[in-house]
Amino acid sequence: MSSLLRNIRAVLVLAFAVSPSSWAATTTCTGKFMNPITDVCWSCAFPLKVGGTTIMDFGQEDFDSGVSNPLCACSSPPKVGLSISFYEPARLVEVVRKPYCFPSLGGITIDPGVPAPAHVQARGGKSFYQAHWYISPLMFWLEVIVDNPCLEQNVFDLVYFTELDPLWPDSELTFILNPDAVLFANPLAQGACAADCVAATAGFPLNELFWCAGCQGSMYPLNGWVGNHVGAVQASTLIAQRMTNKMHRELLVWGAHGTSGQCGYYPIPLMDKRAYKTQMTYPIPNTQKENGKCCSTMGRTTVISGAGKEFPYKGEDFAYMLFRKRDCCQGAFGF
Repeated sequence: MSSLLRNIRAVLVLAFAVSPSSWAATTTCTGKFMNPITDVCWSCAFPLKVGGTTIMDFGQEDFDSGVSNPLCACSSPPKVGLSISFYEPARLVEVVRKPYCFPSLGGITIDPGVPAPAHVQARGGKSFYQAHWYISPLMFWLEVIVDNPCLEQNVFDLVYFTELDPLWPDSELTFILNPDAVLFANPLAQGACAADCVAATAGFPLNELFWCAGCQGSMYPLNGWVGNHVGAVQASTLIAQRMTNKMHRELLVWGAHGTSGQCGYYPIPLMDKRAYKTQMTYPIPNTQKENGKCCSTMGRTTVISGAGKEFPYKGEDFAYMLFRKRDCCQGAFGF
């Protein structure tokens, strides 16, 4: 009996000695290709405004981006036209446990041979994820509107994955991107995020509290470490927000809203949190409307929308479609 107990104890010691990252590195990569018709909540693209007047809204949310002029003019290329406003499904963000696992590409693993840290969920509520960034201008490549200059004219493409980014797992190196984080690493500044949570849940987040990610916690540091892991949906939503902010900070993503965006894109290193709506596309596409909406603003609570979205094996990696606010000057002759 004592020998049996020793064997059981040895097995338990070995089981608990395996690090979370080692466990995650051996997990199977699962996923599926997104169906752009059934897996996307197209009502998130509204409201549609033409000439400063709302044409269709379907009860969807919007914020005042400062565009009030019905007519607009641009110099390059020269044109005069109507002000157009809508939300364009333009980017896709994945949050994964296993390095080089791409759920949105059908669950394939593309390993270039460069080691990268895997998922960690440690005691005390801390976790780590990798993230992937896709260009996904659905309206253009589905030819919803042909040859419209207000749409980003590109193709579906994987353009950034954090496994090759030395800043992503290292909070000290990340300080290069967000040196302002030191100003908000205190209870008073973090306590203000409660107001951002309330505002985001009721409508849009408070852009003045740019260091906050609403109900998900702190926007800083701009890396894959989640300091307060409540659940995988909450943590992945936070990572998606940070990844978007990181891309803006690195000037890899530019602004497309407001009067500055009517004639083209412009650099905005400090992300405007109000400019995006998010919708989960994997593992369970969030196309069921709650209070008439199936998209969330950045920082909105995931208590209701995330219910039942996390489950073992195929429900621990996530993908989110980003609907980007687009203000555009539509020329009279289609250019």
